[in-house]
Formats: sequence, structure tokens, C-alpha cells
Amino acid sequence: MHRNLLATAALALGVIANACGGGALYVSSFAPPPPPRAAVVGVAPGPGFVWIDGFYEWRGGRYGWVAGRWVRPPRRGAIWVAPHWAQERRGWTFHRGYWR
Repeated sequence: MHRNLLATAALALGVIANACGGGALYVSSFAPPPPPRAAVVGVAPGPGFVWIDGFYEWRGGRYGWVAGRWVRPPRRGAIWVAPHWAQERRGWTFHRGYWR
């Protein structure tokens, strides 16, 4: 019962944080994320595509790699601000990527 209540609270917190937009997501890990993986970028699939580098996200109590990909910006002149990890007093914080 107690475990289910904690899981529900964690899920609700995640939904609320996600609804707030491209803000930071606190991760209770004191271990830093691994170094980024090297990637072969290749050729864009068409005009106007932008390469988004891969990054580590927090999944199931550990870091999981999200591969880089080609995407088309949502509007003309949009610039991708890459996600990043920042060390803080209580652990590492993930700042989501967003279009500016």
C-alpha cells in the first residue's frame, strides 16, 4: 500500500512537472551522467532538417541514452537549445531541450 502511494505520488509529480513546460526535472542521483556517446550524423533527410544530439535521461533509477536524430524545426528561425545536466546540492538536475 505504502509503495503504491509513493509510486502514484511520483507519477503525479512527473506529470505536473512535464505540464509546466521545458523546465528542470530533479533527479535524486548523486552519480553524474556518463559522457555523451559519439554519433555518426550522416546526411540530412531533406532540406530544413536540424540534427539534435543524443543525451542521457533518467529512466527506472538509472541513466538511459536517447539517440540523436534529424528533426524539422517547428517554425522558421527556431533554434534548438540542447538538454543538459547540472550538478546541484541535492543531486543532478536535468534541463529539458526546447525550441527557442
